[in-house]
Amino acid sequence: MLLERILARYPALLHLREPITRAVEIICRCHRAGGQVLVCGNGGSAADAEHIVGELVKQFKLPRRISAADTKLLRDALGEETSTHIAAHLQQGVRAISLVSQTSLTTAVANDTDATFIFAQQAYVYGKTGDVLIGLSTSGNSANVVKALQVGKAFGLSTLALTGAGDCALDACSDVILKAPATETFEVQEFHLPIYHAICMMVEENLFGAAGENA
Repeated sequence: MLLERILARYPALLHLREPITRAVEIICRCHRAGGQVLVCGNGGSAADAEHIVGELVKQFKLPRRISAADTKLLRDALGEETSTHIAAHLQQGVRAISLVSQTSLTTAVANDTDATFIFAQQAYVYGKTGDVLIGLSTSGNSANVVKALQVGKAFGLSTLALTGAGDCALDACSDVILKAPATETFEVQEFHLPIYHAICMMVEENLFGAAGENA
């Protein structure tokens, strides 16, 4: 089992078996309902947000060939030769958006209103009931991430947080919170990588593995 393999390599994360499993269930349920995953964080956690989206939107470890129905749509629109080439290069994926990468929008919010509402504004406009919002904050107290999850939760999004150890502001607005067993920023980030890799691999296995949508 994927999770057991990762936990064997990172025994300090054994306490996260249940929340990791719950996070996977929430993301898979969202995808099957046609929803999307929004991800945000600052600094190194912004890079992690981009990383998570990359693992969800395209192949991580397993092949994700597009469905027969989508292959037919391409063939009907483009003809056999062109559609075969395109279909061979497309992959199924989880709808996911990194909120950190929209420079014009985020700087406009920071300049015109309040920088601590950058991610909250995006969560409010992009998110809908049943979607998932993932916030990364090594302290668990990053104001813009906290406000985003507060807004997301108020409007019916499932909220997941990756933080460091100890009590934090994200505790009160997270449906699932994954606390790395560290408080030093770089050490928290070192643990966040295997945590979200486990989540992304398990989501992929559930949705696109032999028993998933690609069966």
